[in-house]
Amino acid sequence: MAEKILKVSGLNVTLNNHKILEDISFEVKRDDTLAIIGPNGAGKTVLFKCLLDLLPYTGKVEWAKDAAIGYVPQRVNVEKDLPLTVEEFLKIKEKSRDKIEDILKQVGFGSKSGPDLMHRGKRLMATRLGVLSGGEFQRVLIAFALLGKRNVLLFDEPTSGVDVSAEETVYALIERLKNETDLTIIFISHELGVVYQHAASVLCLNKEKVCFGPPREVIDKENLRKLYGEDVHIHHHNDHF
Repeated sequence: MAEKILKVSGLNVTLNNHKILEDISFEVKRDDTLAIIGPNGAGKTVLFKCLLDLLPYTGKVEWAKDAAIGYVPQRVNVEKDLPLTVEEFLKIKEKSRDKIEDILKQVGFGSKSGPDLMHRGKRLMATRLGVLSGGEFQRVLIAFALLGKRNVLLFDEPTSGVDVSAEETVYALIERLKNETDLTIIFISHELGVVYQHAASVLCLNKEKVCFGPPREVIDKENLRKLYGEDVHIHHHNDHF
């Protein structure tokens, strides 16, 4: 039996006298991929903040002792003229230039053995964040989250605001990172095709736990109705990408 890296038991969250999450329990195995789905306002991002110990809650959130958690937020708005380069941003977390370049190569910039990383003919490290495309900026955010030898990554909707071609790249990147390193992934998504293809388990959330288990076993019309309050057509996409 695979070792658990996370166990959540009886989690409750109340904010401003409103019950946001009620009696949430689930487990995540080491090196597994868990998707969290549910409608807007279901408490998905609140759950993430509890996992990161950023919000008060009752119940238990138990991480394995060696869990080192990185977080990629849903959206970070960067002004085009923000005078902050890729290097300056990543050096907030890691001072070693070599380690920064290694991580940037790991997330798909340049080659593993190539010379200095380049971006459209210019040195990537000197490129301002505001001129990166959505997919490029997301990879920089993933690099930031990975710095410090993280073995758990939390993604709040990895492809929100990113075009479809970049979306393929982000999920392919997540798969490659998992294959190359000891990495557990927990991500929020609205795309059932993505969940079927990339998640070993799914947590269906609508302020309470509606279902939990392998996607093809627990995502059915009845549970989707409980989640979204209407009939949702199920498409088992094997060719989503």
